[in-house]
Formats: sequence, C-alpha cells, structure tokens
Amino acid sequence: MRRLAPILAASALLVFAAAGCGGETVSASPETVEGTLPTTTATTPSTEGDPIAGKEIFASGSCGACHALADAGATGTVGPSLDVSKPSLELTIDRVTNGKGGMPAFKGQLSEQDIADVAAYIVQATSG
Repeated sequence: MRRLAPILAASALLVFAAAGCGGETVSASPETVEGTLPTTTATTPSTEGDPIAGKEIFASGSCGACHALADAGATGTVGPSLDVSKPSLELTIDRVTNGKGGMPAFKGQLSEQDIADVAAYIVQATSG
C-alpha cells in the first residue's frame, strides 16, 4: 500500500490538472480590421470662413509682403505665389495655423475665425 500511495497521489494530481484545462487548446487569432485611418493633419475651423473678412486680414497682416496674390495686388516673392500654388482650404488653414519652413505660425496671433477667413479668401481668390 505504501508504494501505491505516491502513484495514486500523482494520478489524482494529473486528473485535477487535466480537468482544469478542459483538454482544449485555445489560441488567439488576429482580428482583421478593414478601412483606412484619417490622414488629415490640418486644423479644421469650427466655423466657415468669410472671404471678404479674409481679404482684409490678408492685407492688414502683410501677407502680400511674402506671397504673390493678384486679387490682393500682392507681389511678394519670399513665399510661394498663391496664384500658382492654388492651395486647398485644408492646406491653407494648416500653414497659417502651424507655419512651415520660412512661414511663421499664426496660431495665437490670429483667432480660429480669422484663420478660417483668410483661408477662405485665398481659396476663393485662387480657385484653389
């Protein structure tokens, strides 16, 4: 009986271990997600821009000192000609807000509405 006791104990342990696992093999499978992530980085104004107000901001902000824009009579050559580049609304908002390269950021100097206005004016004036 003494030799049988360790064998019975080991057998019982094996039975309990097997019962806990349920005898099934479970493996994780990857979940496939279809679609695309948004790629916009531009700041979208909460209100629609007013091109008339934007023309005044363009003129008073000395934008024409760097950028050419025929509608504003601006002949700047430091930055890109807006008549040639015809930037989209999203790009214009992003550049005026955040700047890039030699273009300074105007976030904090212009309100969100002012940025939306000047962007709407540039897009309207260039058919961008």
